[in-house]
Amino acid sequence: MFKKTNMIKFAIVFGVLVTATTLLLKKPGMSYRQSVLKTLYPVIMWSSKGVGKKTSLVNKEYALPSVSFYSLSAKDIEGKDFNFASLKGKKVLIVNTASDCGFTAQYEALEKLSEQFKDQLVIIGFPSNDFKEQESGDNQNIVSFCKKNYGVNFPLMEKSIVIKKNHQNEVHKWLSDMTINGWCHQEPSWNFCKYLINEQGVLTHYFPMTVDPLAPAVIAAIEAKK
Repeated sequence: MFKKTNMIKFAIVFGVLVTATTLLLKKPGMSYRQSVLKTLYPVIMWSSKGVGKKTSLVNKEYALPSVSFYSLSAKDIEGKDFNFASLKGKKVLIVNTASDCGFTAQYEALEKLSEQFKDQLVIIGFPSNDFKEQESGDNQNIVSFCKKNYGVNFPLMEKSIVIKKNHQNEVHKWLSDMTINGWCHQEPSWNFCKYLINEQGVLTHYFPMTVDPLAPAVIAAIEAKK
């Protein structure tokens, strides 16, 4: 009887602690899941940091695309046409994003990267629900979440499909088809995969979700001169 009573007390105390911790983690404008994932982001990155080094890809031969990057088109998150020709002369980092992912906190690093290289780099986010339905909201909810919780000011496109299946958006089809981009056949393997295009419209790098946007390898690629 004594042991049973102690177990009940322990269960009650444990439940209270878990509830209190969850409430403390809850951030305004975020669900409990989003709050917990943001808090755990450093742990997620630490546990997966060895993987990213094995899957980053580089256009070592400087293969040129057969279809111009600047001929592509997309709709921004407000439904307006986005002019890719306006990107000439700058590096471009394209990232497929989601609001309920363990890597969602990369929004913060992406915004810092955008500010750090604002005169030479354009970051473009492509929200997608392709991986475990981690972007279930509509365009309005997505842009509100990004601005309120991460201060995102870089361009976001409308929610679309980024992986190789029916209705893959035109930009990610270009990024993941070596017959048109010149060398890369890698589709996004999860949310927050990154593709870097240089000032001449050449795809130069692919970085998986396990590489933080502020990682030395990303910075070096942005600063590289051709």
